[in-house]
Amino acid sequence: MHLLGNLVRLSIFLSLISATSVLAQSSKSPGKSIFAANRSAANALRVTRPSTPPPRIIGKAAIVIDARTGKALYAKRADEKRPVASTQKLLTALLSLEKGHMNESVTVSKSDTWVEPSKIYIQSGQTYRKSDLIAALLVRSGNDVARCLARNHSGSQEAFAHAMNAKARRLGMNNSNFKNPHGLTATGQYSTARDIGILARAAYYHRTIRSITRIKRLPFRFANGKKTTFNNTNKLLHRSKYCNGLKTGYTNASGKCLISSGKNGHKEIIVVILGSNSSNIWNDSEKLLHWGLGIKS
Repeated sequence: MHLLGNLVRLSIFLSLISATSVLAQSSKSPGKSIFAANRSAANALRVTRPSTPPPRIIGKAAIVIDARTGKALYAKRADEKRPVASTQKLLTALLSLEKGHMNESVTVSKSDTWVEPSKIYIQSGQTYRKSDLIAALLVRSGNDVARCLARNHSGSQEAFAHAMNAKARRLGMNNSNFKNPHGLTATGQYSTARDIGILARAAYYHRTIRSITRIKRLPFRFANGKKTTFNNTNKLLHRSKYCNGLKTGYTNASGKCLISSGKNGHKEIIVVILGSNSSNIWNDSEKLLHWGLGIKS
């Protein structure tokens, strides 16, 4: 886990250097740099739509978006309100990363462990680095970790839900309402494929989240010294060399859900499928991802 922490710190350091370089160039020759940036942005944001029809999928709702622009390339019941399970943990991660710092210590409370299923079994009184908990949240999808991060952020799960909804509105997720940090079924909790696409795009362009969600196997050390390795719940990372993230989800109410991201040359695509099943979620996600990236099967 020290390696992950070092990678995260290096990523943040490089981003700061990049930002400083841009500011320096702007101050030297503002007119030239602005026009050059505009030309570069115009070229970079040109959307290339697939030349073939999209594949048919089983999932009840879906969307494919161009990650650079947010433009939808395909949609199926994308505005239908549905439970989205653990895909909403991307929002939990975003909020956790906005407050405090990555290496701060987080102590587990007994109430954090009162959740089922999909736990990594952190124990009351144990202390972890926040970076390690966020990694376990995104790779192994621990519900107990989600509760721990939520309480650490806002004091309670209820207060954190308010923070989630406020952040969702700021992102433009206007058809969502969140009641908890982990996605277990709750009355009045819902989102849509389109809103989850907006969330996924924000997460995709967050360097820390992006670097974590592409990890296939995560070494993890518990506070009591026990070591383990968590396999990423996103099997598409193993199936497709183009996949580079993002997040799985499942409850009985939501069905199988998957946000997958991928890159092929200059093309970067995010796929959201909600309400699928075990037999189809991986195949359908891979088909849509490859279709959006222009990869011929």
